[in-house]
Amino acid sequence: MTRLRKKIGFFGFVYVWMRLQGLNVPKHQRKMSLWLEKLWSGTASRQGLLMAFRNSGKSTIVGLFCAWCLYRNSALRILVMAADHALAKKMVRNVKRIIERHPLTADMKPPHQDQWASDQFTILRERELRDPSMLAKGLGANITGLRADLIICDDVEVPKNCDSALKRQELRARLDELDYILTPDGMQLYIGTPHTFYTIYQTGFDRSRPEQKPFLLDFQKMEIPILDENGKSNWPERFFFFFFSSVRQRSGENKFLSQMMLKPVNIKDSILDPERLCPYDGEISVSSANGRDCLKIGGRRMLSASCWWDPSFASAKGDNSVIACVFVDEEGRYWLHDLEYIKIKGGSDENIASQQCGVVAAFLERNCLSSVRIEVNGIGKFLPGILKQTLQKRNYRAAVLEASSNANKALRIVQAFEVLLAERALNVHKKIWSTPFIEEMREFCPGGTHHDDALDAVAGCLASEPVRLPAFVSDVSQTRINTWQGTNRQFAARTGFDVL
Repeated sequence: MTRLRKKIGFFGFVYVWMRLQGLNVPKHQRKMSLWLEKLWSGTASRQGLLMAFRNSGKSTIVGLFCAWCLYRNSALRILVMAADHALAKKMVRNVKRIIERHPLTADMKPPHQDQWASDQFTILRERELRDPSMLAKGLGANITGLRADLIICDDVEVPKNCDSALKRQELRARLDELDYILTPDGMQLYIGTPHTFYTIYQTGFDRSRPEQKPFLLDFQKMEIPILDENGKSNWPERFFFFFFSSVRQRSGENKFLSQMMLKPVNIKDSILDPERLCPYDGEISVSSANGRDCLKIGGRRMLSASCWWDPSFASAKGDNSVIACVFVDEEGRYWLHDLEYIKIKGGSDENIASQQCGVVAAFLERNCLSSVRIEVNGIGKFLPGILKQTLQKRNYRAAVLEASSNANKALRIVQAFEVLLAERALNVHKKIWSTPFIEEMREFCPGGTHHDDALDAVAGCLASEPVRLPAFVSDVSQTRINTWQGTNRQFAARTGFDVL
């Protein structure tokens, strides 16, 4: 038996089990088996991601893989992580049944029943180890002190833990702890299907998601959608054309793309679709002719601009403090040129309000803005005075206007965006695509709990009337002012005669 255990491969192990069950091994499951064996035998990175369509049998194959690994090495320690403990236990029970019934593993079952529990078990092994052969844990469980040679992350991403940016951040933080559980030469395997556009199942950088760093960067990936590149079923014996059409009708196109084609999309249709934005990469340039300034973005002349600051002093989990500016060109098209989530670092002697006003002043200067509206609901009431003092110290002139929003925020956002998105009339600078603004758009839902602070700031810009200020300057050489929106510097002329 020892000699046989050294020679038999994983696909042979799977084939024996399937024949025992009176089943054949479908082509896609054979691909999974060979890929898993290659990953396990690899000498370099032993980090893998197995993505396959729903009901493809991937959990069955991974359960057999766990049994085969224990068959090859009785001292192995396997940890199964799932979104909840019940799902992880399901995998452990499956492996227990395989060990009990597979002809190559029947002698591995321990004689004592206490070593054969529903959520953990220990096979017969020569070495005495503290951790069991296989253990099931949910994401919320305490795993400090555990050690594992193989970690299986089985459907750790589910709708309830990835439907907001905060939940996705918490999910990633919990999964990061696995790095301290895995032994140096161990293997980590993720299996599942994406449930959000910002899925953790991303192994490389994607231009469509520049604001999201790949969580499984450089993991080896096996991806098997229900339809291949030619539109044919990857399991024609079970899934055929009529199945696809009925599933699409019942669940919707997005869910079909997510669960069957493995495309990271929003399960819910997005109200504010970022794909309807027009990206650009032009920069601001200001020139002067005939005593008037002219501001252009990417060579296109701008006629007006609006700037909105939605302030906040909340914690990391609360609202964000966001400032945004939107320009309007000669054809009436809107250009969202700059947006900043104001972050204040600790250790400064200056108070938070003054620090934020300093950031806002710098924002106005670099974008050549002559006015800013501050939402004064709540904490914003005392900020206009501080910002005016900050601008005066920087010798920069801009109007500081107070704005109060009484209408429903969600309605205000929808009304500001929907027409521009429908007409594809909102241009957005490419640097903004790497901010959480795009994520806020994709996940915006009236009445939801997702962050919408940047959306609120941009909506304020879009709904604002552009302000054109006359320039009353006592000493032009000492004060910076922008006149590109049609205002001229005024001066008093000497007449040379008296008026009676």
